[in-house]
Amino acid sequence: MTLIDSLRPEAVAAPESGIVAVVNYGRTREGMIPLWAGEGDLPTPAFISEAATKGLANGETFYTWQKGIPELRQALSRYYLRHFGKNFAEEEFIATGSGMHAIQLALAAVAGSGDEVVYLSPAWPNFAAAAGVSGATPVAVTLDQSGNGWSCDVGKIAAAVTPRTKALFVNTPSNPTGWTADRETLQAILDLAREKGLWIIADEIYALFHYGHGRAPSFLDISTAEDRILFVNSFSKNWAMTGWRIGWIKTHPDLQQVFENLIQYSTSGVAQFMQRGAVAALDHGDGFIVEQVERARKARNMVCNILGATGKARFTVPQGAFYLFFTVDGLTDPRRAAFDIVDKANVGLAPGTAFGPGGEAFLRLCFHRRLDQLEEAAHRLAKWMKTV
Repeated sequence: MTLIDSLRPEAVAAPESGIVAVVNYGRTREGMIPLWAGEGDLPTPAFISEAATKGLANGETFYTWQKGIPELRQALSRYYLRHFGKNFAEEEFIATGSGMHAIQLALAAVAGSGDEVVYLSPAWPNFAAAAGVSGATPVAVTLDQSGNGWSCDVGKIAAAVTPRTKALFVNTPSNPTGWTADRETLQAILDLAREKGLWIIADEIYALFHYGHGRAPSFLDISTAEDRILFVNSFSKNWAMTGWRIGWIKTHPDLQQVFENLIQYSTSGVAQFMQRGAVAALDHGDGFIVEQVERARKARNMVCNILGATGKARFTVPQGAFYLFFTVDGLTDPRRAAFDIVDKANVGLAPGTAFGPGGEAFLRLCFHRRLDQLEEAAHRLAKWMKTV
């Protein structure tokens, strides 16, 4: 027996990220325009970094509140009041060591070996992989695509539910498609969860990255305090803090001790000085978010115009998030194409195969970058498409 044979099968079966595989292939190329990862190119704003630096200088390097310092949980309460019109107590928030950590804790709380969790696909691959590592079985329900864009057939979700189903994972606005659920779709999903006694893990990380009027619709608009919903979120996208690895869970206050215990037995808490930066982000970062969204809107429109003009790229203009998920006429192997694009166009894209069922024919481009760089990347891709 080899060493690897003695590990848990779920750990051995954890898939290599199809995104990271391309990143590792091309990350050192000179002149590379990296549009493969889900992050922008702006560094964390100074007002956030300075708050964290001040906390570090003040010696905030000891163990701290496992559920998050009171100032952070109070700032989250203010954030939700401003953006969602809901007045939540600080006891409804738990600070986590990233959005990914929040998802892992949510899964640990509601599903395990022998259970199933249903999710909408194409999807960010980390959720399905995390469910598998936990011992649960991820069950994909594909979004529908037509000339009218991406849509969700809630009847397909209902058909996928079995007696072993414990939770539904819903990411809207969606990474990678940009699909954004309307209020009616959210209501239908919530009605199904109520009927079947299921938990909803709601990933609304891109709620403010919405290109309609105001933020995207949220389960918070239609749910009650007693609904079985765990909201997972992150500081990464809104405030250019991807490398900080800090997020949160919003849950019922009765569950706070459970999640505090899960924090204790995973990370034992987020560094206090980092939480000071998160407080600054929440309290003083609304203007920065507005600027980011408008910048991304311009970038989206430009990339769509350039690639659309080729006559070969097929896509739905995304309603939310900051990705263009597109196909190319004549392209049969997007994974191989992602590596070919690195070699021939010096542009980094994520292959649609990384995003599960329904994504196999696509490529994902993150357009949350400065316009001149994106324009160059789009023209390089347009030139590459002529070779397909």
